[in-house]
Amino acid sequence: MVKHNNVVPNGHFKKHWQNYVKTWFNQPARKTRRRIARQKKAVKIFPRPTAGPLRPIVHGQTLKYNMKLRAGRGFSLEELKAAGIPKKLAPTIGIAVDHRRRNRSLESLQANVQRLKTYKAKLVVFPRRARKFKAGDSAPEELGTATQVQGEFMPIVREKPSVELVKVTDEMKSFKAYDKLRIERMNKRHAGARMKKAAEAEKEEKK
Repeated sequence: MVKHNNVVPNGHFKKHWQNYVKTWFNQPARKTRRRIARQKKAVKIFPRPTAGPLRPIVHGQTLKYNMKLRAGRGFSLEELKAAGIPKKLAPTIGIAVDHRRRNRSLESLQANVQRLKTYKAKLVVFPRRARKFKAGDSAPEELGTATQVQGEFMPIVREKPSVELVKVTDEMKSFKAYDKLRIERMNKRHAGARMKKAAEAEKEEKK
């Protein structure tokens, strides 16, 4: 109970509550508007994929995220060269190019080159003008069966490492990891002194 002879608390904290509440009554209409916009864009860019140009697989920056794979800005010039795609042709056939990117890993280079080759094998190139075919354009039979790719094209999938199960042996049980670490640490510390001692002993023997 409240002590002393004070006014009984009777706070009026519900005034003008409308000013402090945010509402989203336009959410369903916005959902419809976005869907219609996506459909219009798909019609406008037909027969290109709706997800936009093909992008490379890159590793995230910093130690925290470098194990994660994500889509990069564009393929490097080295990757395009290895896949046999001219750098000026690439943007015209739906391949993003980033001339600033450098390949610091042979593994990622090979993965992206393979990605480009797979894309190239699936690619159907429409002629700029109907009935005027040029070198590099797909055959009329392929054009008739071609469909626009909706949604994500060639999604990035991280391979899950396989786990091998083994039986725990007596040798594994008897192994003392801490002792082994301490011995190896000591060996590393004394490596220089031991090499020096061995060299001096060899010199003494020659004398």
